[in-house]
Amino acid sequence: MPENLSARRQRPTWDEYFLDIAFSVAERSTCDRAHVGAVLVRDRRILATGYNGSPAGLPHCDEVGHLMVEGHCVRTLHAEQNAIIQSALHGISSEGATAYVTHQPCLTCAKMLINAGIQRVVYAGNYLDTYSRQFLAEAKVQLDFLARPRSADSLYRPNSDGIQ
Repeated sequence: MPENLSARRQRPTWDEYFLDIAFSVAERSTCDRAHVGAVLVRDRRILATGYNGSPAGLPHCDEVGHLMVEGHCVRTLHAEQNAIIQSALHGISSEGATAYVTHQPCLTCAKMLINAGIQRVVYAGNYLDTYSRQFLAEAKVQLDFLARPRSADSLYRPNSDGIQ
């Protein structure tokens, strides 16, 4: 047994562990405006992952550029959407799961998470959408901010939970 147990590396909590995995998933993102990752987890088991990118078989932002509409790139699906789709595509229920997401979900993703039966969302960076927070609260989906030390992108601000 090591002499100095306090010098041992601290294991991450389960929330930290799965949120860090979401950041790894985000590295697959094909839209450089924001690298977003999502991991659906139930009973400490990963059900599905997703990142923001174009629909299967269609060109990606990093290949042909952004498709901008009213300040948003609409070429891609959001990470949460892709995780929910992957879960459904493979016949895996997301009922009662926790979603670990690098960014706070937007309103559309919040509604999809609600309808997918997600009970809790853990996020690391803000995406200032008060309606998203409101819908999740009304649906009794727990929303937890967990700061993680990662670099910023056009949306992710690691030192703020988005509450102004």
